[in-house]
Amino acid sequence: MTAELVLDARNGTGESPVWHAAEQALYWVDIPARAIHRWSPADGHRRWTTGEMPACIAAHAGRPGQWVAGMESGIFALQLGDDGRAAATPLATVAHAAPAMRFNDGRCDRQGRLWAGTMCLDMAAAMRAGAWYRFGAGDDALPPRLTGFIVPNGLAFSPDGRTMYLSDSHPEVQAVWAFDYDTDSGTPANRRLFVDMAPLPGRPDGAAVDVDGCYWICGNDAGLVHRFTPQGRLDRSLALPVKKPAMCAFGGPRLDTLYVTSIRPGGDLSGQPLAGGVFALDPGTQGIAEPAFAG
Repeated sequence: MTAELVLDARNGTGESPVWHAAEQALYWVDIPARAIHRWSPADGHRRWTTGEMPACIAAHAGRPGQWVAGMESGIFALQLGDDGRAAATPLATVAHAAPAMRFNDGRCDRQGRLWAGTMCLDMAAAMRAGAWYRFGAGDDALPPRLTGFIVPNGLAFSPDGRTMYLSDSHPEVQAVWAFDYDTDSGTPANRRLFVDMAPLPGRPDGAAVDVDGCYWICGNDAGLVHRFTPQGRLDRSLALPVKKPAMCAFGGPRLDTLYVTSIRPGGDLSGQPLAGGVFALDPGTQGIAEPAFAG
């Protein structure tokens, strides 16, 4: 299966792709560039700048045109303006466990609560200061729900919402866990190892789930996207022309296209000139519509 280049975006860290079904458009962020991007087959590419680094985004169900984002200091509502800027309104702040931290991976559960993880900017320090936070209606503070992570990643929910997946992509960890998820209270329990990716090509990065309940996760450093069955068996791997795919999302009119964002590292890019681009793959299956924030 050949990956199709959607946009030579040259993102420093392209993350959090979200397919907006009503607009038939793909949104995503470039974390270090403090930017939100939008692309659609009908009207091409647009870009907005943000005051803080955005890491994960979700459309706001009750406010068309507004987004909710995990950034550096907390959760914000973002209004994408005609002037190319995203106006930010604080919704909830977070007391980070260490200096120089930001949010990283995140998405909404099937009930519309936003989950997002935090990490230290200095990934090489391998500080287990990262935590996962849940934000929903009525929340104005963010107590940590899960702690002890270096680089929290790979968040996804099963089709029925009753299994929660997440990973730690740091080279010292490279694991994906599954939890039983109480959809009424938004509480994960019974943490267990789902996939040990240390012996597999690529570190676990951003993820998505398809209609069969299979878990797709980017193999960072290996230029692959892996699909695991609900039992944790590696089912297939799709190749990309870049080394660092960051996160994947299903989109298109039938949700049968897998969009993948990527990272453009410093140094020699002669072997991957399209690093930082956004790509489309034919996964041979369909995804599930991404839940909007219901708060």
